[in-house]
Amino acid sequence: MNLSTEVAGISLKNPLMPASGPLTGDHRKMLALEAMGVGAMVTKTISTVAAKVPRPCIVADKDFVINTELWSEFPPDMWFEEFLPEYKKSSSLPLIVSLGYSPEDLRKLVPLFSRFADAFELSTHYVADDPSLMKELVSAVKEGTDKPVFLKFDPSVPDPAEMAKAVQDSGGDGIVAINSLGPVYPLDRRVNRSFLGSSDGFGWISGPVIKKLSLSSVRRIREGCSLPIIGVGGIQSADDVIDFLSCGASAVQMLSGALIKGKDLFKRIVDALPSALEKRGFDSVIDAIDSAEIQKESFEVRNPVIDHEKCTRCGLCVAVCPYFALRLDEKVEVDPSECFGCGLCESRCPVSAIGGVLV
Repeated sequence: MNLSTEVAGISLKNPLMPASGPLTGDHRKMLALEAMGVGAMVTKTISTVAAKVPRPCIVADKDFVINTELWSEFPPDMWFEEFLPEYKKSSSLPLIVSLGYSPEDLRKLVPLFSRFADAFELSTHYVADDPSLMKELVSAVKEGTDKPVFLKFDPSVPDPAEMAKAVQDSGGDGIVAINSLGPVYPLDRRVNRSFLGSSDGFGWISGPVIKKLSLSSVRRIREGCSLPIIGVGGIQSADDVIDFLSCGASAVQMLSGALIKGKDLFKRIVDALPSALEKRGFDSVIDAIDSAEIQKESFEVRNPVIDHEKCTRCGLCVAVCPYFALRLDEKVEVDPSECFGCGLCESRCPVSAIGGVLV
């Protein structure tokens, strides 16, 4: 199975890389993840000063991570003089250097780190709602490097397609979508407050809980430009990787999944990717990427069809039906005159005994 892909002229042996964050916070951590078989490396975000990170800074549950991590807790000279030279001595992977945050910061940092980077990833909180500022930023950064520049979109970008077109028109090379979402407040009932050490207890949420929002951003960006997209936000399995590829991403990043399920999740996903692709009818990663298509609006009403051999008569479909179109006597019956064809019953059936509406 061919797992290779390409983003902005950079060849990857597979589409999975870590997202910028604590797992890539120095050369030792990056080399540990490289040993798990990822296709590229992304540094923790480097800025002009070291971040003062409040503690506790990370809490998680089975489907989310909330953090107050900010950017790298190390100053840029430590990255320049120690971390990146040491990493490059032993690494064979493409390296994406993540930088932030203001235009002034980036004008200083991009030329400094260009010799280490195969590409740059820039965070965009301060230009999230202004395409003209985005164009100004990209143009300024491109003056300082000949390496590909990827813009990491914040979830607050109001029109990802419009902003992606602005990136493309100003010479940007790709989009990373999306960053963590927030602020959110993780109240813990044991203490009736947030555990996080930030002054207000707020943090930023990521992980499986934001996956559908991330996929939406990837789809909308694909409609607005032809630039390569790196999808991020909610990946915790090989099938999640394929979901992003099928929505228009050329590669993906993961961080929160590994914080929830363990760092070896990177290796498990890479190992599982061939069989997951084959099961979904793809012969390669490129096949999955090429499968992305724009759906058309539909108004056809399709009534659910009940497979009575599979049905366990649990009654959940009857209980949730918002149109009171299902009835359970000896078996589940559908009233076509009341059924709206909404699809809720099929999506909620725990034994996949309902079809005909969604599939």
